[in-house]
Amino acid sequence: QVQLVESGGGLVQAGDSLTLSCAPSTPMLSNYIMAWFRQAPGKEREFVGNIRWRDSQRTYADSVRGRFTISRDNPRNMLYLQMSMLKPEDTAQYFCAVRLADRREPLAGARYDVWGQGTQVTVSS
Repeated sequence: QVQLVESGGGLVQAGDSLTLSCAPSTPMLSNYIMAWFRQAPGKEREFVGNIRWRDSQRTYADSVRGRFTISRDNPRNMLYLQMSMLKPEDTAQYFCAVRLADRREPLAGARYDVWGQGTQVTVSS
């Protein structure tokens, strides 16, 4: 069973940038879809964006589009979330997840099979 470990969270100021990493314990296969979610205290988990491992096709939530970038490094088997122009409302626990697809599936509506433990991002005003 694949495991996901997030890292890179921290305390930053509004307007700063931060990059999160997600390290899968097994190689990511081409049809897999990886995603970032976040959850703020007292709020529901929110989709941030996702990426298909094969071709790096990506989608983003409206709240982060233009500020956040998801990428993957195939040789290093790593997933990243580059966050810029951070706002206090970006404060949340950030999670990576993977859909273990065995064929090409749409990015929209993907249901994820494995989740990481999360890394905290706090943005002060």
